[in-house]
Amino acid sequence: MPSAGGAAPGYPAAADKASLRRNNLGVLLRHLSAHGEQSRTQLAAAIGLPKATVSVLIADLIERGLVQEGELNHAGAVGRPHRMVDLDDHRFCGVGAEIGVDHITVVAMNLRGRIVHEGRRALDVPALTPQATLHEAGTLVADCLAAVGERGTEAIGITVVTQGSIEPLAGTVAAATNFGWRDVEVAGALQRQLGPGSPPVTVENDAECGAVAEYVAARSEGERELLYITGGIGVGAASISGGKLLRGSEIGHMRFDRFDRPCACGRTGCWELAVGLQAFLDLAADRTDDVHDRSADLERRLGKLVDRAAAADARTRAALAAIAGDLALGLSVLVDVLNPTRIVLGGYFALFGEYLIEDVRQHLESRRISPTAPRVEVVASTLGLSSAARGGAHLSLEKVFDDPAIAALREAGG
Repeated sequence: MPSAGGAAPGYPAAADKASLRRNNLGVLLRHLSAHGEQSRTQLAAAIGLPKATVSVLIADLIERGLVQEGELNHAGAVGRPHRMVDLDDHRFCGVGAEIGVDHITVVAMNLRGRIVHEGRRALDVPALTPQATLHEAGTLVADCLAAVGERGTEAIGITVVTQGSIEPLAGTVAAATNFGWRDVEVAGALQRQLGPGSPPVTVENDAECGAVAEYVAARSEGERELLYITGGIGVGAASISGGKLLRGSEIGHMRFDRFDRPCACGRTGCWELAVGLQAFLDLAADRTDDVHDRSADLERRLGKLVDRAAAADARTRAALAAIAGDLALGLSVLVDVLNPTRIVLGGYFALFGEYLIEDVRQHLESRRISPTAPRVEVVASTLGLSSAARGGAHLSLEKVFDDPAIAALREAGG
């Protein structure tokens, strides 16, 4: 998977003798993650290391609780059967905590990419101070750590996921206009709340984490190029090209709003004013409608509109048609600039994909430069509203895949 620094997925290259062992441990761990259980003989052949070396490395990974031995494999073998090895999905997990405009979602994911805990809370973030919001997030994360701890699982890291411009090294949100945040310390504040001995906390952008989650979900298909668009109050995007995560997209503030309305960022005519969640809610329902209530769970609010669309409610369908047109307009420009092979619609766009995708496809088809130009596949995310939190959990786990030695050796008899 793409790392937070944009490193290509795959096997880390050996550097020097001091880091060779660490890199080889990572090679083995990533190979097992990508291909599932294998014998030591199969691993040696796949990664080009002597079987004796692989056996020593596997023993190390077992001692660290990252790999476990499975059943004997007798299939097609002459002579002694092979003992299979696979990821150990019990001891460690990564945590992703997404702060959205109207919710906090926390996900814990094990080394196999399976969710072992999920928590969600409706919250009107712009109505609160950053400190109050982070306190609520910290409470939900603490609940998650306690829940996985009861199963004997240790969180290796926590990634806080927010909108806006992020300063990962400083652990701060430089600007999140839809929150009203500027230069907010996030990582340090959460670390202090969780207390001594808590996992390290980092901060990442929501669209970039969503792209990571989608890339991991599609990697079995050999996908290495995609553009991820997430629809919330803000609209974010991230691109993966050649297996590398590209940073720095603020596409929600491209000028595509036909009415040139003022945006919270200080400019006018931003794309998210035309296709963001608030634009859709305003088109689909009066402000007195329950779907506008930010104190209620977002999934339930959107579920009401999904039901109305399915029932062919005229206002809901008209709202979706308007969103589809403006969404297609912006995407056509992004396709010209980024040349993706696949566009994945996330956030609320995914929930209404059946009403949006065909219009977007037709618009992109009409703008192809020539009949021989490659078509762009447009799909809806299947990861639900927790995709950004999932991506954050994946990035937390990247620390282990980059350097398995950070997982401490088990105590004797432990």
